[in-house]
Amino acid sequence: METAVNDRKQWSSEWTFILAALGSAVGLGNIWRFPYVAGENGGGAFVLLYLFFVLGIGLPALIATIMIGRRGKLSPIRCFETVARQEGLSSNWMYLGWLLVLSAFLLLTFFSVVASWAFDYLVKSATGTFTGLDADSATALFDGLTSSAPRLVIWHGLFMGFTLIVVGRGIRRGIERAVKIMMPGLFVLLLVLACYALVVGDASRALSFLFTPDVSRINGSVMLVALGQALLSLSVGGAGMLVYGAYLGDGVSIPRAAAVIAVADTLAALTAGLVIFPLVFAFGLTPGEGPGLIFVTLPIAFGQMPGGTLFGAMFFLLLLLAALTTALSMFEPVVAWLEDSRGISRKWGALIAGFVAWSLGLATVFSFNIWADVRPLGAFSAFQDMTIFNSVEYVVTSLLLPVGAFLLSAFAGWLITEKTRAHEYGEESPFYQLWRILVRYIVPVGMALVFVF
Repeated sequence: METAVNDRKQWSSEWTFILAALGSAVGLGNIWRFPYVAGENGGGAFVLLYLFFVLGIGLPALIATIMIGRRGKLSPIRCFETVARQEGLSSNWMYLGWLLVLSAFLLLTFFSVVASWAFDYLVKSATGTFTGLDADSATALFDGLTSSAPRLVIWHGLFMGFTLIVVGRGIRRGIERAVKIMMPGLFVLLLVLACYALVVGDASRALSFLFTPDVSRINGSVMLVALGQALLSLSVGGAGMLVYGAYLGDGVSIPRAAAVIAVADTLAALTAGLVIFPLVFAFGLTPGEGPGLIFVTLPIAFGQMPGGTLFGAMFFLLLLLAALTTALSMFEPVVAWLEDSRGISRKWGALIAGFVAWSLGLATVFSFNIWADVRPLGAFSAFQDMTIFNSVEYVVTSLLLPVGAFLLSAFAGWLITEKTRAHEYGEESPFYQLWRILVRYIVPVGMALVFVF
């Protein structure tokens, strides 16, 4: 029978919780995805919408996620069952916990493969491989990496190995210690790289592109991409934020902690744009390059700029740190469930979960090479061109995550009692009244729009 979180499975302070939650939020979504989707969707217009959705939808949903986690004080699967029983609801809500954990675990299996590219590019940059690189050779370099199954298997294994070692050491000796080192290092690297890019790159064009909205670029598609990015960036509705909330002490203000997380996460995303776009404009590259912006376009810039070898290595180290801190929050919910519900020790739980995640991730590895022609959703005309990687990514990010986030917001906004919802603020607080309106009406509508479109 699962028991509540004990002292050894609780954050030592509010600050360490914020660092861990920031590690969950500030990942590839900020450093890799935010710059390229901003580049594809109008720069300043996209940023304006993104900021609006972070405040109006992302932050209220984040508060709800952490609130439910702390109320349940258990791993996500049993957390919903426990809170539902306390509120007089059906224990079948535990299946929402299963959905969130499954989403996070599947996300980790292909996230690890993408993150492992940063390992390879860190080595390449540090050894001067990018020097004199042009567009054709940059594309060939990336294609050479993804077509090499043995190389990807090794990098994928190293990434998963580090993740399971940290999580296997527990909350205070593992995740806390890791984020206390990695998160300050990540932000220092981000600031140093931004300053460097603004000095050697085209700062004026980059600042104008990011912070001068062209409202003519705003349409339904841009709005939906901005909303999806806001939800992804804050890990809204994710099992990681839920289990991190379970380890949070009762004396910590959830709204205050969530506001700090949202602000710091947003600043990280904008700073990542200031790292990338000055270099893109200075070297005549295309901001709307898409997912290849970092792994194909940026190496060209690093190969031509002064100090490119050093700062290129710093950038891919930054990318790797961001990926690792996020992976911890994807991995922890599964290990917590194995430990608490199945009585498996944390170390063995980490080994089992790590091996399964690594094994499933091999399908993503092979989808770039020996299984490149496999189309698991080929029976559906809309998905007939999707590889294994594309299919898993689509199912998780476009189906499982939005559905899970929608159900979580509905659970927090409509099903739990007013007393439970108002605990953080007091029922008469104007801040509570605003949050109540947002989480009951605005957040579910936003989630539904992402899912439908």
